[in-house]
Amino acid sequence: MYLEHFKLTDLPFRLSPDPAYLYPSPIHSRAKAYMESTVWFTDGFVVITGEIGSGKTTLIETFLRELDQNVVVAQINQTQISPIEFLQTMLAHFGFSPFKMRKAELLATLNAFLIEQYANGRKVLLIVDEAQNLSLKVLEEVRLLSGVETTREKVLRIILAGQPELNEKLDSPELVQLRQRVRLRFHLSALSEDNAAEYVRHRLRVAGAGDRELFAADTFPLIHRYTGGIPRLINTLCDTSLLAAYTQDHLSVGIEDVNAAIAELQWQEPELRTTVMPSPPDDTARQQRPPVGQVVLAVNGTVLGESLLVPGRFVIGRTPDNDLQIDNRFVSRHHAQIITTEDGSWIEDLNSTNGIFVRGKRVRRCRLQVGDVAMIGTHELRYSRVTPEVTESVPAAPRVDTPAVGRTRAVTQNGDADEGDEDEE
Repeated sequence: MYLEHFKLTDLPFRLSPDPAYLYPSPIHSRAKAYMESTVWFTDGFVVITGEIGSGKTTLIETFLRELDQNVVVAQINQTQISPIEFLQTMLAHFGFSPFKMRKAELLATLNAFLIEQYANGRKVLLIVDEAQNLSLKVLEEVRLLSGVETTREKVLRIILAGQPELNEKLDSPELVQLRQRVRLRFHLSALSEDNAAEYVRHRLRVAGAGDRELFAADTFPLIHRYTGGIPRLINTLCDTSLLAAYTQDHLSVGIEDVNAAIAELQWQEPELRTTVMPSPPDDTARQQRPPVGQVVLAVNGTVLGESLLVPGRFVIGRTPDNDLQIDNRFVSRHHAQIITTEDGSWIEDLNSTNGIFVRGKRVRRCRLQVGDVAMIGTHELRYSRVTPEVTESVPAAPRVDTPAVGRTRAVTQNGDADEGDEDEE
C-alpha cells in the first residue's frame, strides 16, 4: 500500500465511521452541540438529517464516546422493523431478553426501566440512525415513548438521525403530534470548498502526515467540484488519488493524479451529467459521445420513457436533481445509479430504503445483461445495448408520449401504502 511511500501511520480516507477522524467543521460542530443538548435539557428530542455520506454516523460515534457514565444508551441502526420489533430492540439494548414478550408487557417493562433509571440519577438516551426507514407506526411509538415522564421532567431523551426523507415523514399530517415534541431539527449540509480542503488536511494529519502538504493546493477546487463537499465522496476520491500518485512514484498528489482518480472512478462533472433522452441532431457534443446502452422505464405494462446511456454515471431517484426521476413514495431521493463504460453497464444501490431487484434477487451492485429488468419500487427498468449499427432491445408495450430531450420524469402517485409498515403481533 501507499502508507510507507507517503510516510503515513494509518489509512487517512477509510469509509468506516472512526471518531478519531471527525473534522469539526462549523456545521458538524453545531450538529454535535445539538446532540449534546439532549443530555443537558430534560425535554431533549433532536432530529439530525443529512445526505448519504455527510458524516452523521461518525458524528454519533464521536458523541457516544464522550458521554458520561451516568447516561444509559440504546442505539438502533436497523430500522426496517415493526413496532413490536422496535420495542424489543430497545429493551435488548438495555439488557433485557424481550423476544417472547407481547406488546403490553414490552411497554410495561420499558416504562418501569425508565422510571427506575431516573430514580437512580441516570439519564436514558435513545439514538436511532437511518431513521428515515422507520414506518409511521414505529414513529408513533417513538412519540408515545417521548411522553414518559415524572411530575417534573421527561425520562427519555431521543435523537433521530437520517437522510432528508426523514424530514418529509415528520412533516406528514399523520405525525403532527410527534413533530410538536421535537425541540431541535438540524440539517448537515455539504462542506464548503475551504472546509473540504481543511477536512482533507485534518484526516492526513491524524494519519501521520503532520504539517506536510500531501495534496497540492490547486487540487482542492477539483476535489470539491467532483464531490460536492460530501465527506464520503471526498474520502473515496482522495484515497484513489493517493493510489494514483503512488503508482506514478509521486511524493504528493497533483492535479494529474486527481484527474487519473476521477477517470478510474468514472465520475462526471455535476454540470455534465448524462442526458437521458436522445439529443437533437445538431448537438455535436452529444454526438461525440455515442450511447452504448438504453433503459426503458415502465409500470404496469405501460412504457413511461426511454433513456440512452453514454459512458458515465446515470442517477435514478425521486427528486428532480436525478438523471431519471421516478416520483413515487417507494423510491428514495437518490435510489440507484447505473455506471456505463464501453464494455457495458452496472447498476448499484445507493443505500435506498426499498432496494433494487435484478433477476428476482435484491442486489447491491450487478452487471446488467441484455434483457435484464431492474425493479425499482413498483417500476421496471429494462436494459439493452446500443451500438452504432444495431440496437439490441427487448419487446416493450407501446410507450406514452415523453419529452424529446432533457431529464426523464415519471410521475406516479399510485404507491400510497406505507412501505415500512408491518402487522403487529
